[in-house]
Amino acid sequence: MTLAQPETQIKVEPLLLEVADVVNTTLDLDTTLRRVAELVRKVIDYEIFAILLVNEKNQDLRIRFSLGYPSDIAEKTRIKLGEGITGMAAQQGEAILVGDVEKHEAYIPGISNVRSELAVPLIIKNRVIGVIDIESPIPDHFTEEHKRLLTLIGSRMAVGIENARLHTRTTRQARTLLLLNEIARELTSILNLDELFKRIAELLSRLIDYQMFSILLLDSAGEKLQHRFSLRFQENIQLKHDVALGTGVVGYAAQHKHAVLVPDVKKDSRYISLNPETRSELAAPLIYKDKVIGVLDLEHTRRGFFTDDHKRTVVTLAAQVAIAIENARLYEEIARQEKRLERDLALARELQFRLLPPNNPTMRNLEVAAKFVPARAIGGDLYDFVHYSLARLAIVIGDVSGKGAPAAIYAALVSGILRSHAPIEPSSAEMLRAVNFSLADRRIEGQFVSLIYAIWDDEARVLTVANSGLPRPLFCHDGKIEVIEATGLPLGLFDDAEYDELEFKASPGDMFVFFSDGILDARNHAGDLFARKEVENIITCSKELPAQTVVDTIFQAVADHASGVEPFDDQTVVVIKVRSDGNPS
Repeated sequence: MTLAQPETQIKVEPLLLEVADVVNTTLDLDTTLRRVAELVRKVIDYEIFAILLVNEKNQDLRIRFSLGYPSDIAEKTRIKLGEGITGMAAQQGEAILVGDVEKHEAYIPGISNVRSELAVPLIIKNRVIGVIDIESPIPDHFTEEHKRLLTLIGSRMAVGIENARLHTRTTRQARTLLLLNEIARELTSILNLDELFKRIAELLSRLIDYQMFSILLLDSAGEKLQHRFSLRFQENIQLKHDVALGTGVVGYAAQHKHAVLVPDVKKDSRYISLNPETRSELAAPLIYKDKVIGVLDLEHTRRGFFTDDHKRTVVTLAAQVAIAIENARLYEEIARQEKRLERDLALARELQFRLLPPNNPTMRNLEVAAKFVPARAIGGDLYDFVHYSLARLAIVIGDVSGKGAPAAIYAALVSGILRSHAPIEPSSAEMLRAVNFSLADRRIEGQFVSLIYAIWDDEARVLTVANSGLPRPLFCHDGKIEVIEATGLPLGLFDDAEYDELEFKASPGDMFVFFSDGILDARNHAGDLFARKEVENIITCSKELPAQTVVDTIFQAVADHASGVEPFDDQTVVVIKVRSDGNPS
């Protein structure tokens, strides 16, 4: 004994140094387990080696690293604590040495020709985390000295294995969270549902090696889940089978608003057999604002394939998927509404322009031109021409408060009122009072109209003008510009508003120009208004030109001034010019 002691010390001390080196220099679990196997081989000659780690949820041992095991056996092996030699070692927390497994009643045959086995528990803080197991085809191959050495190695390596396992788990979780963050950013940018479903399947495969994948969405009635996208072994398939809420694994997940992990579907009564190959399933509800909108479903042909880590990953991802799906659905709904709105606006625009005079009136002594450009698809400006008896023409130009559809509808109302009063041929001021009374009688909060009503007497060449808030018109007479100082309150605001009339005697070549606020208020990039002075300059330079040319010139000048700036208000111009020859073309 005195001679053997130094020999044992020579073996153990370098071994403990190597063990310490493994524990202190690596946190990679695969590297740690491989180096454990190498260390053990230096002191114990084995043919079959395995490190089994405890699965605390299922209370069994699973092979994490092995040498000499066929891969299919290593992958499928599950040993309950207390069963077999390794299960007993784990449950008892003590090493077990078996000289001849054929004589041991607890032995579970795994690999043929095994005769002797040594199993040593890996213990940290009085908790068994796994077992080192070595086997040999030779009976009584392992000795008590081997048992002592393997126990010594196991007691030291348990810390290294646990640290490596925790590091591996933490690193994997960090990578998963990083990938989930990247996936979430990408998914929220996809606004087409079919493209989104396909991309979800592709990105999820980077996290979990599933074999079957489905996205089911709850129908509008909230009664059944409908398959919207399905993959089977990377092949896109169409499934018509709807699942009632509360039935099947997916229906259960949706109804109870929590993920369901089924290790073996054959043992779960909830499973609906759609895929004969399926053995394990993981379903996570898609929840948006505390409301279930669908289910994310994964399946695999191997029992127990999905883990709690998979479940946590899918639950985290499902929250982002639900947001992405709702964003895409909202976008598609908005797109559909916009298309409908575009069609409605196109029709409304056509109707509005059809409400405008189809042609400018022709009179012996007067040339008439007009143009209307809405700031949006439809607008609130209007103009009209109403023929009176005795060669007289009423000229209307108006600007409704607001823009878009409400203003256009109000403008149509105003046009109808004007037309209804026109047969009695009221004077300019009388027409404004009549329209104001009608609008006040059916007052709409915040709605009013500014209107000019002018009556041209073609025989006398006289224009009578009344104004209810539009920019003051211009009168070009004998080459000079005169501002028509007709003013008044907008129509539809006050019940008892009064309006004055101004009368102008015109000569051949004279011109009257009417315009809405949108002309004067047009701004350029610097914020400068087009302003009245610019209109006056155009009229001065264009006094010899036809009425239509003057209208076009004003609009072109406004467009040039506000180039690149969206118009803020509707723009309307009406120009009437007294003919020099009294001969309408």
